[in-house]
Amino acid sequence: MSLDLTTTELSIAVAAGIVGASYIGFILLPAASAYTRLWEKIAAGFLTLYILAAMVGIGGALGLAIVWSYDRYA
Repeated sequence: MSLDLTTTELSIAVAAGIVGASYIGFILLPAASAYTRLWEKIAAGFLTLYILAAMVGIGGALGLAIVWSYDRYA
């Protein structure tokens, strides 16, 4: 079975991997290591999902704005 990926699919997969690794390394691990009790670590990890959602939303909005106005400035 051959797995044929387009350039776009490969770019999205690489970007998702970079975002996931950055989220874990820069947001989740420091938030969890700031607390000692297990329930505090879990709560901090859960609350970082709001940060991830905000960053993905802002990135999506910027990407949509670029695509929406691309023909005007290109």
